[in-house]
Amino acid sequence: MAAMGAMAAMGALPAMGALPPLPTLGVPGVPELKPLTRYEAMRLGPGWSHSCHAMLYAPNPGMLFGRIPLRYAVLMQMRFDGLLGFPGGFVDRRYWSLEDGLNRVLGLGLGCVRLTEADYLCSHLTEGPHRVVAHFYARQLTLEELHTIEISAVHSRDHGLEVMGMVRVPLYTQKDRMGGLPNFLGNSFVGTAKFQLLFALKILNMVPEEKLAEAVAATQKPKKPAIDQAAAVTGNPPATKPSNELAMPAKTGNELAERAENQAAAHAAAEQAVAGLQSHVVAEQLVAVPVAEAVEQPAGLGADAVAEQPVAEPME
Repeated sequence: MAAMGAMAAMGALPAMGALPPLPTLGVPGVPELKPLTRYEAMRLGPGWSHSCHAMLYAPNPGMLFGRIPLRYAVLMQMRFDGLLGFPGGFVDRRYWSLEDGLNRVLGLGLGCVRLTEADYLCSHLTEGPHRVVAHFYARQLTLEELHTIEISAVHSRDHGLEVMGMVRVPLYTQKDRMGGLPNFLGNSFVGTAKFQLLFALKILNMVPEEKLAEAVAATQKPKKPAIDQAAAVTGNPPATKPSNELAMPAKTGNELAERAENQAAAHAAAEQAVAGLQSHVVAEQLVAVPVAEAVEQPAGLGADAVAEQPVAEPME
């Protein structure tokens, strides 16, 4: 099997002394975890927890849309917490060997597969405050066997509870550089699952290392807005605004405030002008009345002139 070949490449487990060099992931953008041999992991003290997970995969000769090679079918799970992970879980080393504990957990989630020490692939120390060593296994099956496991998983005890369903990992990249593996790697993974996936794809030669690096790099680029993606699909470019209109939102608040102040100042000036005109007209009227009266009553006419008028009327 491919997993046995990977173990052979790492070397046989020594009794004591120098340990063979362990393979690393070596994919830019992915932090390395500290690798351990199985021998080192078994010598860890009782303060360490052991988690065992398995990748089940099968060569897949199918073609997506008749032109994109599928390469392999790789199974992962959607977990109860919305994270992607591999089948498996924690193993209590007081009662179980690694493989016995792993098979017990797999029976709850899958129902019809048993792994052995020959399927062991690697061990890594996990990051974080908890002292956990993660053991990873890989078993190659036929596509028919893999499909049978997918069907039996629906009838397992944990389906719909701790396991929401099985998913296949797309191992191709579409022409847009995001469809397929890059988009899949953009999901949220539990613990070391993403690292283990990339590690297995590289060690088992399922995806070329440069393709893995490209897929990881694509997930680190900022995604285009949805309107740009829709335009790319329909072929219609998104509507653009003139540069002066694009700059307006940054100045809208200041411009509105200045405009309001200018309008208030202009309104106040107009009111002052009107008030000044009204006061001027009233003043002119007040001055004009005595002048008119002075013209109608010639100077020198007084009470005597008024008194003489009744006397003068009979004379006519």
